Amino acid sequence: MKEKAKVRQIQEDEDVQKALAQTAPGEEKTTRAGRAAGRASLSLSGGVFLLLGALYAAVAEGLLPLPGTSFNLLHRLPLALFLVAGFVFAERALEYFGISRLESTVSRYNLTRIVRLVTALAVLGVLGSILLGNLYTGLVSLGVISIIVGLAVQTPMTSFIGWLYILVRAPYRVGDRIQIGDATGDVIEVSYLDTTLWEFGGKYLSSDHPSGRIIKFPNSRVLNTEVYNYSWPLFPYIWNEIRIPIAYESDLDFVAETMLAVAEKQIGREMEERVRIFRDLLAKTPVDQLTVQEKPVVLFRSSENTWLEAIVRYIVDPKRAGRVKTALIRELLAKLKAAPDRALMPKGNSR
Repeated sequence: MKEKAKVRQIQEDEDVQKALAQTAPGEEKTTRAGRAAGRASLSLSGGVFLLLGALYAAVAEGLLPLPGTSFNLLHRLPLALFLVAGFVFAERALEYFGISRLESTVSRYNLTRIVRLVTALAVLGVLGSILLGNLYTGLVSLGVISIIVGLAVQTPMTSFIGWLYILVRAPYRVGDRIQIGDATGDVIEVSYLDTTLWEFGGKYLSSDHPSGRIIKFPNSRVLNTEVYNYSWPLFPYIWNEIRIPIAYESDLDFVAETMLAVAEKQIGREMEERVRIFRDLLAKTPVDQLTVQEKPVVLFRSSENTWLEAIVRYIVDPKRAGRVKTALIRELLAKLKAAPDRALMPKGNSR
């Protein structure tokens, strides 16, 4: 009970609520509370739309006389407010009845962003065209303002273009594990101007464990920096390997058989299932699917020092790589040390 109360207390913090809204814009409507909030927002925007519609009708029919001529700003304001409310109501309705019902979190996220952006542009266009006198003047004014702002803030505009590139070409999506430059982590938000990662590894860790830090970088980086995506839909796994130094005098057949048996016991069945599922998909791409082996492989490599490296290579989910490697190392060392006369470990100056 104390933990639940603590969680509720933390969730009520303004900064926490803002962070949750940023990182899960397409996810909140999947809960019962989120659906209720969506209905309330839809009802409120619909009520405002009807109220402003009645106000505009009253002004247009002369039931509510306003001072000045019909070309006066005061006469055009009800129409502008009515149309703005209509766009907002349409956006809320589309999100509630359409986007929120999609199963894909990524699709909900991207479509929500697009709909809100289009709505904002439509509102600006309507306000400009009506309040400034006519549609042509409004569009020209909006275009001139956009050019001036674009020249003044080139970096944000480039980041916005980067967002469009991410949306269309999808070098990464929310939930993917990526590396871009020196930043590595899971994508938790892609906004119009920047991307947020939940860092793994990093400066203070030697494994692929989350560091607890977030990384923000401008979307413009995707236009001139390589992006390494660990979550390719056609093959969402990576090859990983463990290297164990052994002496040249070791029984290499025994070492290979032992390491292979341990790896197959730990991840062999999962690895076979993964490869079988995705091999047919890879066959439809330029990737040579025959190089995707169904079972772990053991090989030896001569070290620059005075020992050999026994290497076991396998396929693993990138988000479980650290845990799988730890479990394998524990069992591999236990099995090899159990036969010290056949698996000789480097000692003294030979290590």
